[in-house]
Amino acid sequence: MSFKSSFLAAAAALTFAMPAYADGIMVMDPYARASSMMSVSGAAFMMIENHSGQDDHLVSAASDVAERVELHTHKENAQGVMQMLHVEEGFDLPKDGVLAMQRGGHHVMFLGLKEPMEQGKIISLTLHFEKAGDVVVDVPVDLERKPMHGMMNHGTMQNGQMPTMSN
Repeated sequence: MSFKSSFLAAAAALTFAMPAYADGIMVMDPYARASSMMSVSGAAFMMIENHSGQDDHLVSAASDVAERVELHTHKENAQGVMQMLHVEEGFDLPKDGVLAMQRGGHHVMFLGLKEPMEQGKIISLTLHFEKAGDVVVDVPVDLERKPMHGMMNHGTMQNGQMPTMSN
């Protein structure tokens, strides 16, 4: 591979690795996956940080890769079984807080995929916030990622939100 080709490939990889940032909202470590190439649904996961100086609310999400895009979470039912639920009201994002969108918790759900999610493909996802407006995120498809790969220790999270630290 020539130096120019290597440089361009490295620059492209770095561009996709950069966090999405708009109006104080920073989206870190996004990735998407489907359970198999034949799946008609998939999910996206990420960390969303709020540096806007005010509480905000993730209202909805949109993408042209699926017929419907919804915000989902997992909750334990009365029988102790985890169930995935559509969260129509969205998720709160407190000032100086983090919203963890991860497996087994809050996530973006793609329903009725228009084509298979292929390793390395980039999906455009728009997150709609009540105050910050729209944040467009380039989400790489990573079918090889292990459940906790790239994630921080979220053992102290409550309801998908990390506690904030005060000075």
